[in-house]
Amino acid sequence: MDAVNAPTQRPRGREAQRLETRKRVFEAAVTEFKRAGTAGADVGAIIDTAGVARGTFYFHFPSKEHVLLELERREETRIAKEFARFVARPHDLPGALRKAVQLVLSVERRVGAILFKDVLGLHFAPTRPPDDEWTDHPLIVLVVEEIGRARDNSEAAQEVDPFHSAVFFLLGLYALLTTTSDSKSVRAAMLDNYVTVALRGMEPR
Repeated sequence: MDAVNAPTQRPRGREAQRLETRKRVFEAAVTEFKRAGTAGADVGAIIDTAGVARGTFYFHFPSKEHVLLELERREETRIAKEFARFVARPHDLPGALRKAVQLVLSVERRVGAILFKDVLGLHFAPTRPPDDEWTDHPLIVLVVEEIGRARDNSEAAQEVDPFHSAVFFLLGLYALLTTTSDSKSVRAAMLDNYVTVALRGMEPR
């Protein structure tokens, strides 16, 4: 059997125990963050729920922001997979950008409004833990590819820079969602207008 098709070996012994403990701590932290927000979360409540010592929490997550970073990465991986399935089918750039907005909003439904804003705010926080390269963020990578495809197909202007356009689009979206708390109908109209303005800035002259 080749390496590609070989079954994945599950961790055993101490490694399996470590991963199980980390999972319990993470899940307990997310539950507490949903209740009180990241800033108001009580580490004592987290360790009581997880059944671990305080030092164990900080061993796995040096700060509460590291829990947020882990949640952000998991959610981004999830929505990037859905976005990849969408763009594998026939589509255009407006459809792709609107799909990206829908998928980001789906995170709010999964984690709740309070934690959603904390996760988005992490992108702008001075206390954000050291980050990876942009290529380690799959949604950014896919949106860059989509804008590049649109430019190559003359759907977007030739002078458009796919990387900067994708980063501006996503960071602008995160900032908009972080700072607004309007009704769903008002926010929907605002987001639709946001996508329209973003597309207008990329359309061929």
